[in-house]
Amino acid sequence: MQLRRAGAGTALIDPVPFGGDLSPLAPALADAEWVLHAANQDLPCLAEAGLVPGKLFDTELAGRLAGLPRVGLGPMVEQLLGLSLEKGHGAADWSRRPLPEDWLVYAALDVEVLVELRDVLTRMLAEQGKLEWALQEFEAVRTAPPPAPRAEPWRRTSGIHRIRKPAALAIVRALWEARDALAAERDIAPGRVLPDSAIIDAAANPPASPQALAAMPVFRGRAQRRLTSYWWAAIEKARRLDPAELPAASTPGDGPPPVSRWVDRDPAAAARLAAARAALSRIGSEHNVPVENLLLPDLLRRLCWSPPEDGDVAGYLRRGGAREWQIELLTDVLTQALAARP
Repeated sequence: MQLRRAGAGTALIDPVPFGGDLSPLAPALADAEWVLHAANQDLPCLAEAGLVPGKLFDTELAGRLAGLPRVGLGPMVEQLLGLSLEKGHGAADWSRRPLPEDWLVYAALDVEVLVELRDVLTRMLAEQGKLEWALQEFEAVRTAPPPAPRAEPWRRTSGIHRIRKPAALAIVRALWEARDALAAERDIAPGRVLPDSAIIDAAANPPASPQALAAMPVFRGRAQRRLTSYWWAAIEKARRLDPAELPAASTPGDGPPPVSRWVDRDPAAAARLAAARAALSRIGSEHNVPVENLLLPDLLRRLCWSPPEDGDVAGYLRRGGAREWQIELLTDVLTQALAARP
């Protein structure tokens, strides 16, 4: 964890020796504004460590609202501050201990200019009349509840669209669960234990024996060969399942169907969505804000698929988590879009 405060310099704190509990730091940080880049990626982990901000500034989100073409930390620092951040260790295995000196320098530089970047972005947003928008967005990120656990997280395996049969999906599930357990035991990212591509390959082309498994790409590597019996046990477990225990080929979603099917299933909904998207695209261009930051795409789809019967678009947006600036900006145009006909 990197901390920087004016007058105090930069501090790097390793949570591992503290068992992941950094709550003793909370009183010292309670009154400070936290400046983070892409805060929604960091806040869940920080909350698990006992740290929750009382005030937040997200430089990535600010860059989006300010209309910057690239909102990665490096490009933003280069464009707005004229500095270049050191590159090279972003994809490194940060579970390694001890961390090399150059990695520590890299981590420290990540927060070196965040406060200066915040100051520039604040001025830009104020000049564009978007500072209040940004403050509402930051507060929404800060107070967002943790996402509900997925019922079947293994279905997020990259490439799973290639797997259709329940028996093959059972292998994906078994290998995913075995990998997840091993990753938790080793305290490393699951993808570093076994990549998704290897799981999908084993499910799409099920090996007939441990030897056949060990001959497959990835599994024949030195590190994986030591785990052949472990992975084979997971595959065998999947194969022994009764038909009733196999996963379904697909799971019903709780939202609208894929947009590609709307024209056939509900032409009126398709017309509403087309009109709404056109309106948001126009407003996004007028204000130089990405459309996805004007309104969550999922909320827009739900609104167009099942408009509120009472016509209260503002209330629908508010219940869906839209911020007040979004409601004020979009209610009228979305109300008009919902009147569109095929």
